[in-house]
Amino acid sequence: MRRTRVKICGFTNAEQAVHAAYAGTDAIGLVFYPPSPRNVSINQAQEIIAALPAFTSVVALFVDATEQQINEVLAHMPIDLLQFHGSESATACRVYNKPYMKAIRMQSDTDIEALSTEYHDASALLLDAYHADAKGGTGQKFDWDLIPKQSRIPIILAGGLDASNAREAITQVQPYALDVSSGVEASKGIKDNNKISAFLNEVYQSDRNN
Repeated sequence: MRRTRVKICGFTNAEQAVHAAYAGTDAIGLVFYPPSPRNVSINQAQEIIAALPAFTSVVALFVDATEQQINEVLAHMPIDLLQFHGSESATACRVYNKPYMKAIRMQSDTDIEALSTEYHDASALLLDAYHADAKGGTGQKFDWDLIPKQSRIPIILAGGLDASNAREAITQVQPYALDVSSGVEASKGIKDNNKISAFLNEVYQSDRNN
């Protein structure tokens, strides 16, 4: 059975992160970007990470942060993967000697092949909807036909996902993973345990039937 991984991003509460982990989420995303309603402090992040069960990956999301800001987070907690959601160059992503993924805000002229060459050592490319003002977490979907059928780097699909379209996303795109945030929330930064469970169930059922 093909298995689609799931990352749920933007936790601000340890109890909700633990629910997601036990429900089958592969990775928990923590946002270190002060303008975001999902931003967490170092203390909040430490509490969330300390509560997680074994084998749950922790992803730290940054948007054009300084090296000092990123190193401050890395010095205070174990992070498995860095997620760069701004205009960071490949060179900037490599400074920390940690696995990373690069988020790409998709537009009609986005060249995934060229980006795969530029970020050739990335663990994945995360494809999200383009928004002029927001850096992800918008709940907006983009045209999945823009995604190439083959990619040298694993593709993580984000943008406007929820339980209603998770199966369609897997069937059409066949990504390595889905990344969801607003689609499993009661309000920005506050997850809904029922929505999390419903989303994960849709992913599981889709994988089982494919």
